[in-house]
Amino acid sequence: MSMYVAGRGIGAIGGAFDALRNAVTTLCLAVLVAMTFSPGAHALDEKAVTAAPERSPFAVFRFGFTAYKKGHKEEAVEAYRYAAENGQIGASWKLARMYAEGDGVQRNDFEAFKFFNEIARQDVEVGSPDVPYVSDALVAVANYLKTGIEGTPVKPNLSAAQDYYMRAAATYRNPVAQYEIGRMFLNGEGVRKNVRQAGRWLQLSAEKGHAGAQATLGNMLFQSGKVVQGLAMLTVALENAQISDVDWIRSMQEEAFAVAGEADRRTAIALAGDLLHKTGN
Repeated sequence: MSMYVAGRGIGAIGGAFDALRNAVTTLCLAVLVAMTFSPGAHALDEKAVTAAPERSPFAVFRFGFTAYKKGHKEEAVEAYRYAAENGQIGASWKLARMYAEGDGVQRNDFEAFKFFNEIARQDVEVGSPDVPYVSDALVAVANYLKTGIEGTPVKPNLSAAQDYYMRAAATYRNPVAQYEIGRMFLNGEGVRKNVRQAGRWLQLSAEKGHAGAQATLGNMLFQSGKVVQGLAMLTVALENAQISDVDWIRSMQEEAFAVAGEADRRTAIALAGDLLHKTGN
């Protein structure tokens, strides 16, 4: 276990989680993207996309969003395409997500990849309203590059995936990217194994509330002899976990609790409660 993880980086567990409150904006990137426009926003006339091509891409994007919220996804796709072709990054992002998820269109990962990749090429400064789109697109492209897309020119490329994750993690402080970079360093995927670097990136992600990072970091702490801190972090991770992550995090937490002493368990549960209270959970 590195001195960074066991000492400065994680030993100050309470101080690290105080930073979570200030990281809520980053944690809510996906929500910000989804709620950029409220359902009650004034929409264009439904003939606007074809009848008034002089409409701004942003206005057509708004129309597309309103149509989407009403369930008119075919109209939304048309509007998003028009806006995307005219430089609206948010429209390109929405189309990418729809193709990636088969939402209103037939699922097509290669089509999604192309949209995400085009967004990822954009050089957007921190603070721009387009940052959530670019940050998420970088992670999406990296995810595709890790596994490749069968039957397409997109082949597995861990080195390229690491580059995309790193840009999202370092430039835009994306917690998912920070978690993925941490895992790559921890497991030696596409990079030389480096526990110190793994701990650094996992902690940055954990501070933003990423349950996977919290669980992985908690397990690292536990295995390094920081029993109470590790158990507490694992407990926090389980409380924060999405449904898709609950099983593996619970398994890791229960395994650690099973071999810990009763006194350490009680102390860890109390510490986890304090951490969750500080972060508003």
